[in-house]
Amino acid sequence: MLAATLGAVLAFGAPGALAGTLPVAPSAAPAAKALAPAAVSASQSATWVAGTRAYLVITAPGDSSAVRSAIEANGGTVFSNFDAIGVIVAHSASSGFAATMRGVAGVQQVGATRTSDVPADAYNPALPANPAQASTPAGEPVRADMSQIKADQAWAVNPGSASVKVGILDTGVDDQHQDLASNFDAADSVSCAYGKPDTRAGAWRDVDTHGTHVAGTVAAAKNGKGVVGVAPGVTIAAVRVAEPGNAFFFAENTICGFVWAGDHGFKVTNNSYYTDPWQFNCPDNIDQAAIIEGVERAQEYAEGKGSLQIAAAGNENYDLAHKTTDSASPNDSTPVTRTITNACLDIPTELPGVVTVAANGTGVTKASFSNYGQGVIDVAAPGSSVYSTVPGGGYGSKSGTSMATPHVVGVAALIASANPGITPAEIRAKLAAQANDIACPSDSRCTGTTANNSFFGEGQVDALKAVGTGTTPPPGTYFENLADFAVNDNATVESPIAVTGVTGNAPATLKVGVDIKHTYIGDLKVDLVAPDGTVYTLHNHTGGSADNIAQTYTVDASSEVANGTWKLRVNDNAASDTGKIDAWNLTF
Repeated sequence: MLAATLGAVLAFGAPGALAGTLPVAPSAAPAAKALAPAAVSASQSATWVAGTRAYLVITAPGDSSAVRSAIEANGGTVFSNFDAIGVIVAHSASSGFAATMRGVAGVQQVGATRTSDVPADAYNPALPANPAQASTPAGEPVRADMSQIKADQAWAVNPGSASVKVGILDTGVDDQHQDLASNFDAADSVSCAYGKPDTRAGAWRDVDTHGTHVAGTVAAAKNGKGVVGVAPGVTIAAVRVAEPGNAFFFAENTICGFVWAGDHGFKVTNNSYYTDPWQFNCPDNIDQAAIIEGVERAQEYAEGKGSLQIAAAGNENYDLAHKTTDSASPNDSTPVTRTITNACLDIPTELPGVVTVAANGTGVTKASFSNYGQGVIDVAAPGSSVYSTVPGGGYGSKSGTSMATPHVVGVAALIASANPGITPAEIRAKLAAQANDIACPSDSRCTGTTANNSFFGEGQVDALKAVGTGTTPPPGTYFENLADFAVNDNATVESPIAVTGVTGNAPATLKVGVDIKHTYIGDLKVDLVAPDGTVYTLHNHTGGSADNIAQTYTVDASSEVANGTWKLRVNDNAASDTGKIDAWNLTF
């Protein structure tokens, strides 16, 4: 992931902490600048003072008026407020603000979201530039990335429905671009830079080139010129999450974006970034714990409103299932090298419910830069030298998991187009079930099976299957529980899933997806308990001191009636190490 002048956008091609592939400039159009500031500086607001920092104040969802009053009484101001999820964005120049607020009744957590000052532009944001548009000659040849996932075949079946709205949460989108204008929804576009919705016309426009490039891969129009997106018939809306000048995506911006997505009917969102300034947020850090909680609440809110979040895995060639160090954080001041564990999360990509995307190189290889990790990567898609739209009517190539992610988002949008009323969980299940398996190469870092491994997850997405070739599973066959259940020392905990609408017995190949966070899995016995009480052991004290269980098990449950309450039972049989059931699912 890039962490300097391009912030944490997950594409190569600009100066950053990790050297990578440069954008490939097409011969027919000039290369886009790496980071051409698109906005002039706003005049300093009278309400801004040097030293102003931003904080998340976490409270119970609902009426937060008492906590908001306490913020004002203790040297802070309420910059924005998301009562539905109990998250307040507060600003203060007082060094003691966070500690004071942590002692206020009703306050659950308080955390600084950055190690740098909030810029004055937050109080009087400049509108991004509206670039002049170049024209492009006719002709839109099918690109290799599109044929690789069979998007070119899918267009003939179903190019996507205009009723399916996709949110591009990124650096903004050039809505005037000839390949994007016809599919663009200005009414539901916004800037969430600084953590507050800015609905002024044009506030959503690109302050870099990244978001426009992503948007074209999702849904560039099939109009006889330029390029065609995976789902050229769907609607796109822009949520500018990046701040101008540095393209940082701070937690309050992401929270604002997810809440906006939920409230404005986005069926899918593209998230090709990590939440600055921390490449990984660790729950034992008081500030980062609040960031985890705030962004996770916003993601759950969006999903509860029907929106599926899809996110890039990152570009460090890093094993996300075996974290050891973070040398890129905080990227808004002076990064330091710190020791981390798997409890530290890349946000939003490692949050429950988010689909995590790795990048393929040429064909079905692993892109050299792509992060990986058994139980972390869900699916893969092309991410090397992807040719797409850039601001001003132009086109260019970029590489990164940022470029892989919109391919998956486009396929998800096709699934939603072909299945009106489908839920986020069902889209996730179809993405996995329809993906084409990719076996591990001769590389010791690739672990798992051909069906699901650390490099490619469930495999490379398939747009043709998404539009209905008879290979998709029937609706109602995927069930999950995303609630956290604490696994305490020498204790037993159960997480239930109520299965309904499945005819007859469970299959002989019942898939049980398990995501348990625990720092010594040798302590654990994990069982699937059928509705009639029959116990199927999944994990029995193996793994020693390894962290976490993130695995899909196959169980012969053909003797069990499918409908009823199934349980995941976890026994901790030793002292000192604890954890939680983070999520689990059943696929019939």
